[in-house]
Amino acid sequence: MADHGHGHGHGHGVSAEADRRYLTGALALIVGFMAIEVVIGFIAQSLALISDAGHMLTDAIAIVFALIAMRISARPPRGGFTYGLKRAEIISAQINGITLLLLSAYFIFEGVRRLVEPPDVEGLYVVVTGLAGIAINLAAAWLMSKANRSSLNVEGAYQHVLNDLFAFIATTIAGAVVWLTGWGRADALAALVVAALMLKAGWGLVRDSGRVFMEAAPVGMNPTEIGTKAAALDSVVEVHDLHIWEVTSGYAALSAHILVEPGADCHAVRVAAERMVHDQYGIEHTTLQVDHAPKELLTLGTTTEVHCADPHGPSHKATPTETE
Repeated sequence: MADHGHGHGHGHGVSAEADRRYLTGALALIVGFMAIEVVIGFIAQSLALISDAGHMLTDAIAIVFALIAMRISARPPRGGFTYGLKRAEIISAQINGITLLLLSAYFIFEGVRRLVEPPDVEGLYVVVTGLAGIAINLAAAWLMSKANRSSLNVEGAYQHVLNDLFAFIATTIAGAVVWLTGWGRADALAALVVAALMLKAGWGLVRDSGRVFMEAAPVGMNPTEIGTKAAALDSVVEVHDLHIWEVTSGYAALSAHILVEPGADCHAVRVAAERMVHDQYGIEHTTLQVDHAPKELLTLGTTTEVHCADPHGPSHKATPTETE
């Protein structure tokens, strides 16, 4: 007897339209200021300003990708895309992370070169532009903080803007040092600080989105622990083929094959297992196959190969006291 349960908790898009408005407002602020900063950066010969402008370009690209991914991921499942296109958000986060890593590598190289041969930097231009950049990024970060940051996609774009805010603070301090003391290497040091921030944020995004692509269990969920708890439920003999993965940020899914004692109510066991993973781990999307255990498994204690030709991963068995 097989019993299949499907719980659905797609929990996305409750305020998707509001999220799009916040991101679009932040995009307009960033693009407008970025154009001004590039011009001033070249006039002032400031690598810190130009690196900030480069960072702002990735901010803008990140937000554009986030907006596109929101549109794509909202499309309903059709054809071969049975989950829809929700993972477009993870692709967006991956692209954001990679661009941050590439830019950080370039600015580290250029910053070191300028430490060796510092150019003449117009400190006053850098200070004024940096202060304006702080104000613009504060406004953009505030707008984006109101969006749904549990999405890796939105969080990726937000991290770009937040890192840019820190970068502008470093740039403004460097500009003040150059302006007041004439020490041109301060500008290159500020560019290296920007690069370090970009490296940290970029690695975090690549790592987190990489986990989703590799079908890893969500951070904080231990499949062995979940399998052991499922095997401890009343009437359960064994749990195997347990898989836990993320379709996209905040959307965990679980599937498993559960064997129960002969005569046990498969439906009741499925409901109990669904309730356990939902209440303790927040997993709402489950696909559980529940069958009566074959006699060979009960009498011989053999592996799941008696029942499944190709079992995946470890088996979680009930203790004798749990099946008596």
